Amino acid sequence: MTAKANQDRPSRTELGRVLMSGGALPVDWAPSYAAVPRSAFLPDLMWPFDMDTGTSIAVSRTDDPGAWFGYADSDVPVVTQWDDGAHTGTDPGRVSTSSASMPSVVFRMLRDLDAHPGNRVLEIGTGTGWNAALLAHRVGVENVVTVEVDGAVAERARASLSRFGAAVRVVHGDGYEGCPEGAPYDRIIVTAGVRHIPFAWVEQARPGGLIVVPWGTHYSNGDTVARLVVAQDGRSASGAFTGPVEFMKLRAQRLPLVVHSDYVTGGPTGRDESTTDITEDEFVGDRFGPQRFALGLRISNCHCVVADKRDGARPVWFYGLTDRSWACVMFRDGDTARVWQGGPRRLWEEAEAAHRWWENAGRPGHERFGLTVTASAQHAWLDEPGQSVN
Repeated sequence: MTAKANQDRPSRTELGRVLMSGGALPVDWAPSYAAVPRSAFLPDLMWPFDMDTGTSIAVSRTDDPGAWFGYADSDVPVVTQWDDGAHTGTDPGRVSTSSASMPSVVFRMLRDLDAHPGNRVLEIGTGTGWNAALLAHRVGVENVVTVEVDGAVAERARASLSRFGAAVRVVHGDGYEGCPEGAPYDRIIVTAGVRHIPFAWVEQARPGGLIVVPWGTHYSNGDTVARLVVAQDGRSASGAFTGPVEFMKLRAQRLPLVVHSDYVTGGPTGRDESTTDITEDEFVGDRFGPQRFALGLRISNCHCVVADKRDGARPVWFYGLTDRSWACVMFRDGDTARVWQGGPRRLWEEAEAAHRWWENAGRPGHERFGLTVTASAQHAWLDEPGQSVN
């Protein structure tokens, strides 16, 4: 298949139409979408997320090119590495550690970045190299620097970018440190979820520059895109969130595995027990809804696990990250939710108070929250920087 035919596939044209009609693909990014196909940066063996089954499946370009290109041209995330490269075989591995994001997410973040021709751009998290190629088409190859912590991933991306004719500078290093030798940058975009924003990124951006980064708390695996503007004096960066996403986390900031048996043995019954009148729908909400994000801002050092619903019952667990405090609320259809707690912290009471705070604030969505980063701290706020929520 020729490069021209590769770019003119009907499925790719249809994806572009869907992205534009849904507002994900801005008009000014359409030429870059047309010129830079995601398929040029995907490996022959990949693991797209199948929406019908809710699982990642192995797809080989050699064995089934039709399915391979079909997924390449779909608005689905594609895993390209498992278990930090230790994985072998075709079955999915244990932990996905590198991927190509959903095209809708990619272009929404590029829209937030507001990069213009000639802007200097630093990307943290090269992945496949597709995002860097899109940026290169927009601002010029010479103006893009991309940093990748995994040496093998960096080398594959470098080869793909070179083969495609967009040989941007790929740096193998820890993106947490940025890339000071290329600074200052007009724009910085991060393609990994973070829990703490290093001030190095602020220092390496121009005054008035933009930093677009998926940010969140260890309360959940979800992230929310922060669009931060660097102050004219360079001493801070601040801005509102634009919407929910979910990214693999920056390797230096991954949450260590939370082992349930380290907290609870023998089940929660018989422990400190109570009830709550908060319902499952009110508390759990949608996976990408604002409740979980808001609660994570208010409940420090806590990880929440929303279990699958079975036989009309759904347990939600809370684990303290600085001690062995825990809590469990059991939502059951047609019945009052029961609560059990253990340890020095009363985690359910903290969660219940955080939920009441969110409701009393008018159930704010992601866009009403924002983030400010200084050399000494970062704090989230509601509506304006002076109204800190964490």
